[in-house]
Amino acid sequence: MVGPLKNTLYQPYPYSIDDALSWIEHHLDNFNANKSYEFAITDKESGELYGAIALSNSQKFNHGELAYWIGEKFWGNGYATEAAQAIFNFAFEEKQYHKVFARYFNSNPASGRVMRKLGLKKERILIDHVRKENRFEDLCILELFTQ
Repeated sequence: MVGPLKNTLYQPYPYSIDDALSWIEHHLDNFNANKSYEFAITDKESGELYGAIALSNSQKFNHGELAYWIGEKFWGNGYATEAAQAIFNFAFEEKQYHKVFARYFNSNPASGRVMRKLGLKKERILIDHVRKENRFEDLCILELFTQ
């Protein structure tokens, strides 16, 4: 599942087992402290891992950021869209967020299509905003407010 990590803002690439263990280590503590919520995206029947989805929690500002990745061989099946819709329900109904925002690399338009399909609106593009793999990337930011 290395391919999709090239398109993630927070996960290192290449991604080692130690990186994965370090990332997983704090999930439960962060969930219990209402800092962030990390979930596996799996097949409903077999439990096969397709990817992961996360929602941060900025309690001070009553919003959070959506982030996800899907293993390359599972792209195009709607898994990110379905998981993100569940996260929005959790954010707005359970946690009473005012808004959820998401960011994606301009070089990854498929992620932008997923976000727009979910109703997020383009807020802005930050030119050469982040450095990934020794090159600068434009960062697109979208948001969705409670209805």
